[in-house]
Amino acid sequence: MKDQTPSCAAHKLLVGNRGEIAVRILRTARRLGIRTVAVYTRSDATAPHVVLADEAVPLRPDDADPVSNARGYLDAEALLEVCRARGVTLVHPGYGFLSENERFARMVVEAGVTWLGPRPETIEAMGLKHRARELAVEVDVPLVPGSKSLLRDVEEAVSLADGIGYPVMLKSTAGGGGMGLVVCNSAEELRARFASTQARAETLFHNAGVFIERYYPAARHVEVQVFGDGEGRAIHMGERECSVQRRHQKVIEEAPSPFMLRRPAIQGKMWSAAVRLAEHVKYESAGTVEFLVDDASGEFFFLEMNTRLQVEHPVTEQINPGLDIVELMILQGITKRDKLNGGVLTHPAFDQRRYAVPPQERKSHAIEVRVYCENPAAQFKPCPGVLQQVEIPEHEWLRVETWVETGTTITPFFDPLACKLVVTGSTRPEAIARLSQVLSEAKIYGPPNNIQYLRAICESEAFKTGAATTTFLDTFAFTPRAFTVLSGGLETTVQDYPGRRIGLGIPRSGPMDSYAFRVANILVGNDAGTEGLELTLTGCRLVFHTPAVVAVTGAPVKVTLNGTEVPMWQSIVVPAGGKLVVGNAKDTGMRMYLAIKDGFPEIPKYLGSKSTSLGLGGYQGRALAAGDQIALGDCASSPDAPPSLALPASLIPSYPQDWTIHVLPGPHCDATFITPTGITRFFETRWGVSAASNRMGVRLEGPPIGWARATGGEGGSHPSNILDNGYAFGTVNVNGDTPVILTNEGPDMGGYACVCTVASADLWKLGQLRAGATVRFKRISHEQAVALLRQQNDLMKNVASSSTASVLASSTLENQPIDPRLHEVPADPASGRPGVVFRQAGDCSILVEFGEMTLDFTIRARIHAFETEVRKRAIPGVWFLAPCIRSTMVHFDPLATTQASLLAALIDVEASLPASVESLSFPGRKITFPVVLDDRWNREALEKYMRSIRDKAVYLPSNIEYLARNNGLKSAKEALELLVRTDWLVLGVGFYLACPFLVPIDPRCRLVGQKMNPSRTYTPRGAIGIAGVVAAIYPIESPGGYQLYGRTLPPWQTWGKGRDFSPDSPWLLRPFDQVAWEVVTEEEYMQYETRFDAGQYAFKIEDTTFSMADYAAFVSSIADEIKAFKERQAQGILSEEARERELFAEWDSQRRAELEARQSQAPATDATGEESGEHVASSLSAHVWKIKCAVGDVIKSPEDVLIILEAMKTEVNVEAGEEFVGRKIKGFGRGVKEGGSVSAGDPLVYFE
Repeated sequence: MKDQTPSCAAHKLLVGNRGEIAVRILRTARRLGIRTVAVYTRSDATAPHVVLADEAVPLRPDDADPVSNARGYLDAEALLEVCRARGVTLVHPGYGFLSENERFARMVVEAGVTWLGPRPETIEAMGLKHRARELAVEVDVPLVPGSKSLLRDVEEAVSLADGIGYPVMLKSTAGGGGMGLVVCNSAEELRARFASTQARAETLFHNAGVFIERYYPAARHVEVQVFGDGEGRAIHMGERECSVQRRHQKVIEEAPSPFMLRRPAIQGKMWSAAVRLAEHVKYESAGTVEFLVDDASGEFFFLEMNTRLQVEHPVTEQINPGLDIVELMILQGITKRDKLNGGVLTHPAFDQRRYAVPPQERKSHAIEVRVYCENPAAQFKPCPGVLQQVEIPEHEWLRVETWVETGTTITPFFDPLACKLVVTGSTRPEAIARLSQVLSEAKIYGPPNNIQYLRAICESEAFKTGAATTTFLDTFAFTPRAFTVLSGGLETTVQDYPGRRIGLGIPRSGPMDSYAFRVANILVGNDAGTEGLELTLTGCRLVFHTPAVVAVTGAPVKVTLNGTEVPMWQSIVVPAGGKLVVGNAKDTGMRMYLAIKDGFPEIPKYLGSKSTSLGLGGYQGRALAAGDQIALGDCASSPDAPPSLALPASLIPSYPQDWTIHVLPGPHCDATFITPTGITRFFETRWGVSAASNRMGVRLEGPPIGWARATGGEGGSHPSNILDNGYAFGTVNVNGDTPVILTNEGPDMGGYACVCTVASADLWKLGQLRAGATVRFKRISHEQAVALLRQQNDLMKNVASSSTASVLASSTLENQPIDPRLHEVPADPASGRPGVVFRQAGDCSILVEFGEMTLDFTIRARIHAFETEVRKRAIPGVWFLAPCIRSTMVHFDPLATTQASLLAALIDVEASLPASVESLSFPGRKITFPVVLDDRWNREALEKYMRSIRDKAVYLPSNIEYLARNNGLKSAKEALELLVRTDWLVLGVGFYLACPFLVPIDPRCRLVGQKMNPSRTYTPRGAIGIAGVVAAIYPIESPGGYQLYGRTLPPWQTWGKGRDFSPDSPWLLRPFDQVAWEVVTEEEYMQYETRFDAGQYAFKIEDTTFSMADYAAFVSSIADEIKAFKERQAQGILSEEARERELFAEWDSQRRAELEARQSQAPATDATGEESGEHVASSLSAHVWKIKCAVGDVIKSPEDVLIILEAMKTEVNVEAGEEFVGRKIKGFGRGVKEGGSVSAGDPLVYFE
């Protein structure tokens, strides 16, 4: 009778697992043509197995607790319900979770679904190790000497152990994978640990049964892969050796066993024993019989049978080309279910002759390593986090089983396995060489992993010679080339120089004080821009596991190495095990820098830089925290290196309390925006540095600005408002009457005037401005600014080459009241050509403004044409352009070109443009975005705002109803209809993370609204909001002030996943793209969002052209409607502005009264008003948020937090420090109380 071939298309397979094994099973199922169903928990919603399956079903979808939700993979009832609801015929459990759960297997079978594994009764028998031993004895499979049944009590255990000899293993009958296993070396140990082992077994496995076996310290772990048809026929597929284990968990597996290669007779006996046992229990599907092998005698003993697919099954497949064990499991199940061939599998791979190859004839050897996100130097502690770079090489001899990619988050809820690397060679030495190669090539960067540990094992003599036993790793010495963070201080981040120069709202980042940062690198022999650490105010504590050359620079601070003070501004050698402590900044200065020779090679670049920024780059996109481990490179001192390199004292900067900073006037430092008197007063003022400063900007306090305008016109109601334009790095941006120096994380465009811009050579000073310090701006010329910059760069080169260096005496530069308007082209009314103003914006930017301060598509079209011509000419020195509503900012390298030559080129480009742009057309794309109008996420953001910030405002409780009133509309419904009725034009991309600024093409749909005041602290990513006439789509979750009306998919994909993004371009939109809206439900949006996050969503994108002639004709045809709309809009704006003034005044008065009441009612401390003695002082001006200690407390640790201050929009922990460990608190500084204020240098806590 001809064999019947299983029909896969008629079946549907549920994969009851996650991670790499789910992906591996799905791969085979897809090849066989079987429809598949995946299940997932919340943290796995975008995991590969969810995307690869034909269907995907969430587990416990209503469970918001991530911990209990993650247990969904163990929810047998939930999985069974998925089977019923989705018409599942086959279930593959993978490994782990419920794969060896007899109850679940039985439930599946009883539900009429085929279980791809052994029968439930087999799982039960083999899961109880005492029963498995009994079955093994029945067919003469040798056992480790031990108890024949479960132990009754500890006395029986001791009696048996005395008979078989110590050491013994006390084992849970229901345990596995090393859990529930305890080694006892004496009767005393056995007595001491018996009860606790029973209790742990009951907790872990709900079965307190235990037994004992003789423990062999020098033993091998060898297992045999078997496969049975359930009718009494079974075969073996060879053995695997898994002797390299840590805490009884396998680390490296290989086939064939190196031990058995030398003992072929023993190998054959073991194969035979495994098959006997499998046939005896009529084993069905794939399984593994595990043996313990005495390294000395070669005797082998049955350990257990794993009734599932093993993690290490690929090594067996690799030495048997064409073998797919998962395929056999699936076909076995279908054969049984469909009653084909009498229910007996017929398949070429189910033939013993295929595997009975003598060792000397086998020409293949495979080795598998498991790459875990765990820390071998910290007892293999799991290390959850984001994988910031995943690059695994491709070789014909390399098999990779993985579920991760760049951007994958390893959660704390599951096993931290990232991937399995399986190499194959013609011989074992060749396989080992290839394994070493791939471990050196693989880049899996993010939280710590065990790759270097695996490589060290691979290159050890014991492993190379095949001499590793199960205790090999117990004494294996591995020292990571890394440091561990004991305390990260206030904010310790990875930065490099110069950071990112991309534009598009992607922050530059990098060190705030680039002078100290670059010098530190030079002192340790690095390139000046190599990544290092920036420490803000409170320093850090690090332990180095390996010798390293380091240098600390920046604000004056005490630095100790193993308790001994060491100098700053000098290279020092930290020995292995050395503890480096960088203390708190002293009286002045704000940031310190720590450079380490060769940097941090395992921190990957993000968009060209390793700098930390807005949750991106650096280490995990965040500041370092206690427990973090950072891998180092070639950090030790080279033999021919000088003992130490120190910066001459004359080149170490001073860090005053009162700073003078050189600036270039502009772009808006002229009578158009500020009165002459106001300009004079601005530069004469010594501005105070606010506690609300941070890496985004240094906020200043001082007199009001002398504005020359009553309002900002279309830019906004305040005279500081302008229509959005680009910002130069280091510009002094005026928000209302508050100057803010935009620094490394600041926006690159926005809607406020900028008075002046810090000279590049003085940017380092911004990093050292501490709350309470003062700043005075001194105007200099562009030529002087460039001279300062050249001098500074020459200094760096001279320090690196140990040449003589000197600093330009910049304090002698005279104040230069220069008009920032570099060139003006008057408007030509006859031709319609608009006026153009070229404005100085620091020493490396020129702002080019077109026309009046109004929104005009023809002006924006002219800017687009201008930029197109600039790019076409490839003008030397230009970094990038930042276009917005009526201007573009040209950023350039002042050392590669001069301002004069660039200005001449830009003037020439502008002159080459036609007088009128109405004949021009601009190619672009039309991109359709799904949008949820009046969505619940934005409503929740407003509810949070009303609870925590402000509960009464003209735009509350509904932004949408406010927009309707503000624009003279009848209802919120009408407002929403207008907002999606027309396509929108992208006028600019920037601000933060390529946030698009859009305007409706149809003027009748251009709703306007004011910004929320104060801004929200939370905005959902993808939220759409309006401020002025411009809308924005928030790229990430962030603060914000735009009026929200809907939510869409974000135009930003952090890791560049998906058809429409790339790792180098994680943004979607560009100027003159058109956006169309497709209204969807919240449920539809959530489905799209899941696909978007998984990189599977594809936007509808069409090529299109924006014709200025067509646009002009359209506007002309509806001129009367536009006029009527604007009239109604103007009335609405007047009414709402008046209401908002009243509501804001009421709220502001109430807020001030509540603040005064809190301060007056703040609980007093046990303060004694001590004014002498040793004390901890405040390092900055701040508010006292919490007092965490009391008089009489004794300091137990340097990390003991005494007081929490609030400054720079951040909570600042004031720690005791090492010098006060063991000391008793005797009092508090005068006026120190919760809610009170302290100044820099004020005593906080006094000690006896």
